[in-house]
Amino acid sequence: MKKLEYFFKNLLLNLLLLFQDKKSIGETILGNNSKILFIRLNRIGDALITTPLLHEVKLKLKPKIYVLADRKNYVAFNNNPDIDKLIIYEKGLKGIFKVLDFIKKEKIETIVDTHDDISATVSFLIALSAARNKYGLEKKNKSIYTKTIPQLDRHQNHVITRILELSKLFNFELDRSKSKVQYFPSNESMKKAESFLSNKKLQNNFLAGINISAGSYARFWGIDNFKNLLNYFSKYDLNILLLSSPSDKELCKQISGDHFNYFYSSEFDEFAAMISKLNFLFSPDTAAVHLASAFGIPTFGIYVKYNTQDMIWSPYNTNFDCVITEEPNLNNVTGEQVLTKLKPFLEKLLIKDVQNKI
Repeated sequence: MKKLEYFFKNLLLNLLLLFQDKKSIGETILGNNSKILFIRLNRIGDALITTPLLHEVKLKLKPKIYVLADRKNYVAFNNNPDIDKLIIYEKGLKGIFKVLDFIKKEKIETIVDTHDDISATVSFLIALSAARNKYGLEKKNKSIYTKTIPQLDRHQNHVITRILELSKLFNFELDRSKSKVQYFPSNESMKKAESFLSNKKLQNNFLAGINISAGSYARFWGIDNFKNLLNYFSKYDLNILLLSSPSDKELCKQISGDHFNYFYSSEFDEFAAMISKLNFLFSPDTAAVHLASAFGIPTFGIYVKYNTQDMIWSPYNTNFDCVITEEPNLNNVTGEQVLTKLKPFLEKLLIKDVQNKI
């Protein structure tokens, strides 16, 4: 059934692309009362890297901002003061027509496709929508947009820099060196994080977080590697907190043993609040890395860059270093490789922390 739906969706989309005449649509000038819908589906990391653009548009134009998100990533947009209304996309043709009806009823003038790859679903929504302004990065489906901007080289430019190019379609320039990921944990989540750290007596010293979880098992570094890393960190005068997703809690317990504190939560907002309390993060997961960058937390990453030349999804405008493997997993990334780069990075942070306390 799904394959049949996908076939007809693409067939109809191709017909729309064939007959779309973007020149006849005309453009609406954006002002303070404008309504703009940004579309960002897929994963949590995809949502987080879109927030710098939302913030800049809100700051410069002061429009009413809507976001169409996915059930897998909408939590990354919660509590964001730049967003006036968050809509969760329901999969299938029914969901598409529900969004189209919403766009018409709300009289949304502008839709922005924030994806740098072509999505049949997003293309379908944009081609059929009643919005007068339809913005996106230049792709093979460019005929559905009223305005596009050429894509920057994916090999040479950070993914956030590439998305921020869309700001030029709104006729303003920005200082990318000041742009950052936006995330705002709730007061309740912050209090829970503070209470946890207080109970564990972790709040009065440099706090190093080691996140073991990632979006796929290919990016799990291994129990022994993480145990050795914990032992290495324990040589310094700092506090250590192991972090994981709920699905990895048993691995987390095995790694921490009876010697190290660990934290996990089924609530993304609570996980984000705990990240905000760190002084340093070690992580193989890009979503955690982008959260850390929202709070300006120095980060060390281990990355799988397999079968691609795209720039890695590193934290944006944040103190950062990493180890990268071009193999399909982290199996052959040794502790020695990591420590060679991690040691000077961590020690500089600790020296700076001592200086700040003097």
